[in-house]
Amino acid sequence: MTYLEILRVAFSAIRASKLRSFLTALGIVIGVGAVITMVALGSGAQAAVREQLEALGTDLLSVTAGQSYMHGVARAERVSLTSDDAYALMRDGTRFKAVVPSLDRRLQVEFGDRNVSIDVIATTPEFAGVKRLELGVGRLFTQGDDYGRRRVAVLGSNVPNELQTDAATLLGSEINIRGIAFEVIGIFQPKGTEGRDDPDETIYIPFRTGEYRLFGSNRLSEVTVQMYSTADMGPVLLEIETILRAEHRLRPEQPNDFRIQDRTQFLTAQAEAGETLTYLLAGIAAVSLMVGGIGIMNIMLVSVTQRTREIGIRKALGATRRNVLLQFLVEALTLCILGGIVGIVGGWGAAVFFSNLNGWRVIVTPQAVGVAVGFSVAVGLFFGVWPARQAAALDPIEALRYE
Repeated sequence: MTYLEILRVAFSAIRASKLRSFLTALGIVIGVGAVITMVALGSGAQAAVREQLEALGTDLLSVTAGQSYMHGVARAERVSLTSDDAYALMRDGTRFKAVVPSLDRRLQVEFGDRNVSIDVIATTPEFAGVKRLELGVGRLFTQGDDYGRRRVAVLGSNVPNELQTDAATLLGSEINIRGIAFEVIGIFQPKGTEGRDDPDETIYIPFRTGEYRLFGSNRLSEVTVQMYSTADMGPVLLEIETILRAEHRLRPEQPNDFRIQDRTQFLTAQAEAGETLTYLLAGIAAVSLMVGGIGIMNIMLVSVTQRTREIGIRKALGATRRNVLLQFLVEALTLCILGGIVGIVGGWGAAVFFSNLNGWRVIVTPQAVGVAVGFSVAVGLFFGVWPARQAAALDPIEALRYE
C-alpha cells in the first residue's frame, strides 16, 4: 500500500464523519487560539514596557534625599537635598552629560475665572532634552531667563484643557501661579505618564525663578543626572557618591544620607513580571491543548472500535500493520494541523479584537505561531500513537468476526 493511498484513505475517513472530525479538532482550535492570543497580549505588554523604558531614558540616574543617621540610628527628619548639591555635581562632576535639579510643588494656578491645582516644576533649561520632551509651540526658557529669574512658563500639553482653554489662547498670555503672574512662552507636545509623573499636566518654570520668587526654598525634589553611556554606570555612581558625601561632610563610617536610583530597575521589574505573566497565561492555554489532545485520543479509540471490521477487511486484502498504523496517525495529525491553522487565525483575530476593544497593544510573533503549530503536531503524534497501535494490533480474523 503506497503512502498516497494511505493519505487518501485517511482523508476519506475524516470526510466521512465531518461532525466527529470537527468536534475532535475543536479542542486543538481552542488551545492554539488561546496560546496565540495570550502570547500576543503578553508580548504587546512587554513591548509597551520597553518603549516606556526608552522614553524615560536608560542613561538617567535620579538622586533624592535620604535618611539622616545618628550613631547608626535613623533620625525622624529627612536630610535635605539642596541646590548647593546640584551645583557641586555640575562643578565637580566629570562623567556627567547633564545635571538637572528640580523643585516640585503642587500649586494653585489661575487663568481668567478658572482656578486649578497643578504640578509646578522649577528646573534648568536642559530638562527638556534630558526628559525627552518635545516642544509643540513657542519656545523654551533659556539660561538668560534662569539667571534673570524671569517669570516665564512652559506648559504640558494637557494644561490648557485643565484651564478650560486652548494652546493658541494661552501662548503669550499670563497665568497666575500662587498669585504671581507668569508669561506662557511655550507648550509641549503630548508625552504620556512616566510612572507617578505626568509631564502633560505639569507647568515648568526656570529654576532660580522657582527657588527665589515662587517657592522660597532651595530644597530639591530630585537631581537627574544624565550619563554619557550606560556602560559608565559604576564610575558615575561612585563619582556622585563621592561628591555628595563631601558636600554633606559625611565621615567614612557614616552611611549615605541620599539615594541614587537607576530608573531602569523599576521598569525591568515590570518587564520581568510581564514576562512571567505571559508564560503563565501561555501555560494555562497549553493545558487546553492537552485537553484537546486527550479528546483526539478518545475519539480515535472510539473510531478504532467502530471501524474494527473495516480494519479486518483491509488487513485481509493485504494491508500491513504499518499501513494501518500510518493511516490512523495521519488522521490524528491531519485533525491537529487543521485545528492548529484554524486556531492561529482565530487567535490572531481574538488578539486584534481585544486590541481594538480595550486599546491594548498586541504582537503576534512568528515564534508564537511556530510554537503553537509545533505543539499541535506534537499533540497529534503523542495522542494518536496509542489508538493507531491499537488499530494496527488487531488480528484480521478476530476483526472480521466483529459484530
